[in-house]
Amino acid sequence: MHELIDHPCVQHKLGIIRDVDTGHKLFRELATEITKFICYEALKNIKVKEIVVQTPVAEAICKKIDTDLVVVPILRAGVGMLEGILELVPTARVGFVGLYRDEVTKQPVSYYQRLPKQARGGTCIIIDPMIATGGSTVAAIELLKESGAAQIVVVCIVTCPEGLALVEAAHPDVPIYTAAIDDHLNADKYIVPGLGDAGDRLFGTSH
Repeated sequence: MHELIDHPCVQHKLGIIRDVDTGHKLFRELATEITKFICYEALKNIKVKEIVVQTPVAEAICKKIDTDLVVVPILRAGVGMLEGILELVPTARVGFVGLYRDEVTKQPVSYYQRLPKQARGGTCIIIDPMIATGGSTVAAIELLKESGAAQIVVVCIVTCPEGLALVEAAHPDVPIYTAAIDDHLNADKYIVPGLGDAGDRLFGTSH
């Protein structure tokens, strides 16, 4: 299952972040803002419980998040989205998954994994600016399921039909939230029109 966040504010910012002339400082700021909008929607169905709060006038029945939230950026580009979700849910814990693509098999290989113990039985939110082939996302989901996550949600800024198809075929129980579903992957496995190399644009690096 996937959901496209088509809010005008998101789409306006998406137009700016796509622009080749947008520098790394503004790119990071936009990634933070877009992530916050998408995560707002992605977390709308998380478990809550009722609590009683004393206001200056009387008691009020309120709601409190009733699950451990663990944000899991896929290194390195996913780190550029981290601030956005932590601004929304400051108490969330953070885990990290590092993956690279084997040049021979073309399959993702895990080189780093660090998760808080709350990932087991908690709600894990995978963040990565782009789901292109979908291989890294599938691998990250599998790692979190092996770690005992009760619920997994994927948040990205841009994806494409090929990436969505792979992730949904492998893990149909994991919802994906995105600001854009672009046209296709090119021969170099870049999303078209996409964002370019999100990691390089976030951190001001280049090949």
